[in-house]
Amino acid sequence: MDRIESVAVLGAGTMGSGIAALCADAGCRVTLLDVTREAAEQAVARMVDGRPPMLDDPAKATLITPGSFDDDLATAAGADWICEAIVEDLATKRALFNRLEPLRRDGAVVSSNTSGILLRTITEGLPERLRRDIAVTHFFNPVKVMKLVELIPGADARLEVAQALERFLSERLGKGVVHAKDTVNFIGNRIGCFWMLSALHKAHAAMAEGLSMERIDALLAAPVGIPPTGLYGLIDLVGLDVMALVARNLEANLPDGDAGLVFASLPAAEQTMLERGQLGRKTGGGFYRLIRHDDGSRTKEVFDLRRQTWRPAEKVALAPEHAEAASLLFGNDPEGRFAWDVMGGTLCYAAELIPEIADDVVNIDRAMRWGFNWAKGPFELLDALGPAKVIGRLEAADQPLPRMLAVLRAAGAERFYRSAGSEYLGQDGAFHPVP
Repeated sequence: MDRIESVAVLGAGTMGSGIAALCADAGCRVTLLDVTREAAEQAVARMVDGRPPMLDDPAKATLITPGSFDDDLATAAGADWICEAIVEDLATKRALFNRLEPLRRDGAVVSSNTSGILLRTITEGLPERLRRDIAVTHFFNPVKVMKLVELIPGADARLEVAQALERFLSERLGKGVVHAKDTVNFIGNRIGCFWMLSALHKAHAAMAEGLSMERIDALLAAPVGIPPTGLYGLIDLVGLDVMALVARNLEANLPDGDAGLVFASLPAAEQTMLERGQLGRKTGGGFYRLIRHDDGSRTKEVFDLRRQTWRPAEKVALAPEHAEAASLLFGNDPEGRFAWDVMGGTLCYAAELIPEIADDVVNIDRAMRWGFNWAKGPFELLDALGPAKVIGRLEAADQPLPRMLAVLRAAGAERFYRSAGSEYLGQDGAFHPVP
């Protein structure tokens, strides 16, 4: 297929609506289906009237034709690209693809928008014709804002499928495409959720050393190039219920021996919060909440995990030597040790995952910058810290070197990127042009 001009989106929820709106803004004809036509029509209305609206140009709503799975699936099956974006349930996705495949025209590209279900489990036993034309296109939410799309072609897919989708996603929709493998949670969520879950567990030891939750959030934010939500603010945004589902998925699908298995659950205090429905922003409070007063003022409170009670949130000022990553992570006070434990552990985890989740450092770095808004990806951050210093610290602690750090040392390289970032160190120990 040379060009994608018509798109069918199956599923008019948050993700499906966002994808449909993005394609319409790009001038594509879009068919948007849901269980009922009314649900799809309401989704189109929200694209225009929502706050903020999904469509930059409200007139582009006329390019979107709403419909239902029962009445209009044959129409959708004629699109150049058919993007499934229904509920994250394996059986439901497989059932829809079984209905779609007899109707789909030859050569139409198909994708599933899933954040963690393995493509091979979706397509197992489905017709070879579908397996040759399918990929995962994992958009990040909100679709309009987030740059990242993870692209994972099926094992049996034609080369043209990934090429057509990459051209369309990058050139037409303006997205940053990263190439991932068909592994649990792909790239962004594999590393990002390791960071969140491991930090939740490790934070309890840090609190026992006197670090407050607010200080933990401050340490895991600006100094290491992570957005100001830090740890607890980010999980309030995501929701503890979502994190529990992620943890269960990781526990069920991570390979034996993976470092993430140790953290593939919520700590006891957070599990108790989950059970009483204290999930985050969507329930009015999780780790933080805003109290609105009669005079119009607001007070921010934090749920103190050690005391199991709400208290006013403290403003935190970090010491100057903790203001940037290198001085913080190599510090030997409780703050430095905690930051190294979390961030150093995450960087080492990422360095061990090539070629399991991606073929090179570039795709991993882009996934974390574009999907989690990190200022630097894991390997860019290792370069900022100094890989030799990281290797020395690991060796002093008698810890094994992660795969890519071992490659760097064997190659005699000083950094993962050189020539002003135009070349990267490959898993073969040689430098290659950054695509």
